[in-house]
Amino acid sequence: MPANKKPGPSVKDDELYEKLRDEGNSKEKSARIANAADNSSRSKVGSKGGKSGSYDDWSVDDLRKRAAELDIEGRSKMNKSDLVDALRNH
Repeated sequence: MPANKKPGPSVKDDELYEKLRDEGNSKEKSARIANAADNSSRSKVGSKGGKSGSYDDWSVDDLRKRAAELDIEGRSKMNKSDLVDALRNH
């Protein structure tokens, strides 16, 4: 990305966003993480989880519903392990 072009006004931590994009993360995921880090601190971003059960414990129907909420393409043809992988890496 050129040095004079910023990712957009909704991204609060441009430096972290660029690092995440360079690692291969999607624009949406990079913005979500950068904004979460800006709202608290970078060290606390990963420690917020743990409130939801593992996707491995979900039924295929529930996984497909969640994938639909996130608009993951090809979800209707995915098996359980593909759905879990797609949701974890979204």
